[in-house]
This record gives sequence, structure tokens and C-alpha cells, in this order.
Amino acid sequence: MLDRFYGISKFYIAKGKTDLRMGIEGLVQKITAEFKLNPYDGAAFLFCGTRSNRLKVIIWEGDGFTLMYKRFEQGSMKWPRTTNDAKAITYEQLENLLLGLQIESRNPIVKVPKVAVFNDEIKSLL
Repeated sequence: MLDRFYGISKFYIAKGKTDLRMGIEGLVQKITAEFKLNPYDGAAFLFCGTRSNRLKVIIWEGDGFTLMYKRFEQGSMKWPRTTNDAKAITYEQLENLLLGLQIESRNPIVKVPKVAVFNDEIKSLL
């Protein structure tokens, strides 16, 4: 499926659950009304329903929309279900999502500024 995204530089996933019975008009309405995004800018918009093994993708190709539907026969995706908003993702995150890997960390690693580490080291010496 990844070969279908050649030339696309922006990807958005609709977090939460989407009614996959919607067609092009319904999904475009969701993109514009709920997410406040432009469906005509050449980005790929990905939607997942209740089951994490089904996926719809909508892309504007300049002369019309392309709607793709994918059902994985085995395995499922780790779709972010936390909110009902759109999230911009990278191509690498898209690859990971389609491989069934989680793209949002529950406990992300945060870099600690060197100044804070240095101050803690000095305090421990005193």
C-alpha cells in the first residue's frame, strides 16, 4: 500500500474512530468541518473504524478524490484512540502504523537540559 503514497509529503490520521461507511463526501466533510483542514492540498488523510484492521485513505489528485480501502487479513494497527482530532504524521510514522507498530508513546522520553543535570551534579557534591 505504501507505493500508492509516492509524491505525497503530508499525512494526517484521524485519531479515534471513524464510521467507515462514509464515502468521499462524508470524509471530506469531516476533514473540513471537524479538523479544519484543506482536503485539496494533496495530503493523504487516513481513517480507521472500530476494528483496527480496516483503513480508509482519501487523497485529492488534482482532478478528483481517490478513496482507498484496506483490510488486513492478519494483524492490526495500533491506531491512536485518545481524541477525535487529526494529527500530522511523517512517512516513517505511516510505515510504522501500517506495520502494526505504535506511533504515539504513552511515556515519551523528554530531554533534560544540560544545565539542570549539571546543577544536580554540583548539589550532590556539596
